[in-house]
Amino acid sequence: MTQIMVDVTALGGGTVLLLAVVLAGGFLAVQRRWLTLVLVVVGTTSGSIAVTLIKGLVARVRPPLDERLVAVSSASFPSGHAANSAIVYLTLALLLVQTVHGHAARVYILAATAVLVVLIGVSRLYLHVHWPSDVVGGWVFGTIWALGWWALGRKLGADTRAQPR
Repeated sequence: MTQIMVDVTALGGGTVLLLAVVLAGGFLAVQRRWLTLVLVVVGTTSGSIAVTLIKGLVARVRPPLDERLVAVSSASFPSGHAANSAIVYLTLALLLVQTVHGHAARVYILAATAVLVVLIGVSRLYLHVHWPSDVVGGWVFGTIWALGWWALGRKLGADTRAQPR
């Protein structure tokens, strides 16, 4: 089970999240959705910076070293994996649901994204590298951040709606 949780936690790590943003950004560039591309890049990058700043300000100590199943070195609150996975995956999902037809498809995209973000946070608890409040704080921050950038995109008229066939 530990190896499964290590693999799941990697989905919320910097390398995988950067790859997701780069690949989505490439797709948006090919589609010439420049405003949406800028919103994704600026929203996810600024969110990650904000998480790092908050960690430094709060400077919460992690659970005891002898209980941790993986090595970590940064502060504990908020969980960067929980916050950044919510920021990246929810931002991308909120954009994606506007481009697909059908209520069931939209519900699936949002539900699958929520499951992924929750699993990443749970993996951080299983690995004993965060307190529960760190993960919940990360989820709340990341979700609000993603919703804020999605709302800004709607206000600015980002072209994300599904095109008729």
